[in-house]
Amino acid sequence: SSPGLLLLTSFLLHMKEDRASPTRLVCDNRLIQKYIVEAKDMEKRVGQCQALPALSCPAVLPLVDFTFQQWKSKSNETKRREILCDLALLVGAAAGAQGQVSDKCRARQLSQLYQHANSFFLLLQTFSWEAGHWELSCSPHSMEQTHITSIFLTYRQLVQGKLRFFFHDLAKVLCK
Repeated sequence: SSPGLLLLTSFLLHMKEDRASPTRLVCDNRLIQKYIVEAKDMEKRVGQCQALPALSCPAVLPLVDFTFQQWKSKSNETKRREILCDLALLVGAAAGAQGQVSDKCRARQLSQLYQHANSFFLLLQTFSWEAGHWELSCSPHSMEQTHITSIFLTYRQLVQGKLRFFFHDLAKVLCK
């Protein structure tokens, strides 16, 4: 079974009926730690692939760094939308890079990153604190990169940073 499908299934199986929220992921810190380790492993494995030529069409990646003070001042809904925008760019970058690589090593790692990032993207769309339908309207800060390793670095930083802190913030609300 694919890791991305397993990730999404794990999320969906542990949602509370009264509120669409990934309570197990949020309340069990070991799961986010597992996804951080997997992100590090993917980044390491793609670096071990043979000669990594530059992408002919640069990948547009989100700038995922943040200051803790800025982060704490945002609502959970704002954080969620910001992460969704970052994930949308990452999913697009992984898909675009997949079409440019021919070796199986990098293609396999890009496919795994795509599945994981897309699973987080789908998950975060399933819950919201604001009533009504929402649109993904982003103007994220981004950069163009021609190295595949940059896609993996950005994904790891996103999981280790914004996603981990977001789930930590949600745990304060959902895990009483």
